[in-house]
Amino acid sequence: MNQTGQKKGIKLKQPIGVILNAYPDSIGNNLGDMTTMLQMPEFQNVFSLFYILPTFFNSDLDRGFSIIDYNTNEEFVSKDDVKALERLGISLKLDIVLNHLSVASPQFKDLIKNGEKSKYKDFFIDWNEFWIGNGDLAENGIVVPNTEHLEKLFMRKPGLPILKVIFPDGKEKAYWNTFYQKVYNQKLVSEDLKPISGLNKYDALEICEVINESRDSEDFELLDFGRFNPFKNEILQIINQKRRYLGQMDVNAKSPLVWKFYKEVLVKVKSYGCKILRLDAFAYLHKEVGAVNFFNKPGTWDYLERINQIAKTNDLQLLPEIHAEYGMNLHDEVAQKGYIIYDFFLPGLLIHAIEKGTNKALIKWAKEIIEKDYKTVNMLGCHDGIPMLDLKGKEVNGVFNQGLLEDDLIEEMIKLILFRKGRVKNLYGADGEKISYYQVNATYFSALGESEQKLLLARAIQLFMPGTPQIWYLDLFAGKNDYVAADKAGTGGHKEINRTNLSLDEIKEGLTRWVVIKQLEMIQLRNVSDAFSGDVVIKNSSEADINITWTNKNEIAMLEGNLKTHLFNIVYSDSGIMKNL
Repeated sequence: MNQTGQKKGIKLKQPIGVILNAYPDSIGNNLGDMTTMLQMPEFQNVFSLFYILPTFFNSDLDRGFSIIDYNTNEEFVSKDDVKALERLGISLKLDIVLNHLSVASPQFKDLIKNGEKSKYKDFFIDWNEFWIGNGDLAENGIVVPNTEHLEKLFMRKPGLPILKVIFPDGKEKAYWNTFYQKVYNQKLVSEDLKPISGLNKYDALEICEVINESRDSEDFELLDFGRFNPFKNEILQIINQKRRYLGQMDVNAKSPLVWKFYKEVLVKVKSYGCKILRLDAFAYLHKEVGAVNFFNKPGTWDYLERINQIAKTNDLQLLPEIHAEYGMNLHDEVAQKGYIIYDFFLPGLLIHAIEKGTNKALIKWAKEIIEKDYKTVNMLGCHDGIPMLDLKGKEVNGVFNQGLLEDDLIEEMIKLILFRKGRVKNLYGADGEKISYYQVNATYFSALGESEQKLLLARAIQLFMPGTPQIWYLDLFAGKNDYVAADKAGTGGHKEINRTNLSLDEIKEGLTRWVVIKQLEMIQLRNVSDAFSGDVVIKNSSEADINITWTNKNEIAMLEGNLKTHLFNIVYSDSGIMKNL
């Protein structure tokens, strides 16, 4: 393409795959609007796959990752939309959230309704039952694991990873809940108290006033109902019946019903046109007393192989998703088992390389990918944030394994992104104390100081890195930090800084910008050139230079760039004729 958006005449060949990444409603209002964008001439042969985030399915929390069921969400997705993507030659990458399901799932609703008589009694993890004999029962009725077990728990939020649920008979149980939750008490109205004999409508109104003023109370049993105390148990039962939950409830993978469910899900996602199945939160699935609750071994490997056998029968390729420090070597272990891995190291390495003008850490990682023949999916931005913890070193079995960047350099990059108005996510210990940063939330464009030239260089390097490139839709349009959305979302809203929905009019306007057109041009080359299915060589050069060449028989694509000036050039062959991009 040139600066007017017209094609430059790249000869189209068999696409080998660039992945678009977005929510079904990231463009316009639904997946239909997204397909409208992909049908535009500027997007011809730009993408071969589309990673649609899980609001594709029925869900209720965490922007899709709290799955109710794996039927398509009719608010955002229609069968015609899915068929339109198929006609465009675009396959799907979808999620299965292995570790948890929503409290609104049919399974958990049945459990709450039927209690011990539910067929799903063992589908989720009863916290107290799990830790029986390995902890002490606290005054609140929750088992606190012994210190040697508690210290091994890896927390994603403050406090114990539980959600307390009250059953219709008034019994309260705690279930394992690693990720998000929200409990709220609905407003009580006088009609709700009609079943209680001995109360008139004025009594009911008075009781409702007391209850509604205390709706944020965690324990209504501590409330003094005054002259209505004789009715307290009946009132509490009605309050409990009106309690509502949001949460991602950890499933019990020891239950045969869970594996039956997984099999049904994989058949279903295949029917949608899925080719790559991302395993979200799989490293938390296997839980065992005395072991860590994140990637414990060999249990995690056993579960991964078990799900892989189901995937193979459905022609699905698995992409396990884990965030862990480079020094843990988990990326290497997963890759050596034959799985694709996420290159969560590249985003931070590229920011460091471009901001400091040095290729050392970046090239070290690129050469490791080549030498160990890792199959990776890489990215700049994504629906979460820019991973920084992943770059760190880690002590394993008494030996410290170096990271890709030293801690002080990682901290320097974090401070720079925060100075540019990014936001930060933290991890917590069992006592609720913050233990370290997890990721920085910002658009990649804003993280780079909103420099179009830096963004273009970062994109060029990403596309020439070994691995399959995945493109976050907002990065493609050089989106800026969305502070209004982040503030509006409240607690946990840091992620919304990089999730701005774009209208079709904004897409059309974006296609007049050079930073957008140039990215589309580079992505299309990466998607269609046979050179990228060949061999890659990273030449030794000065610290500020980047030189990456792909060759496949007579086809070639070469990137030369400078990390200090941020200028670069791409040359490629088209049927033996050399061209500049």
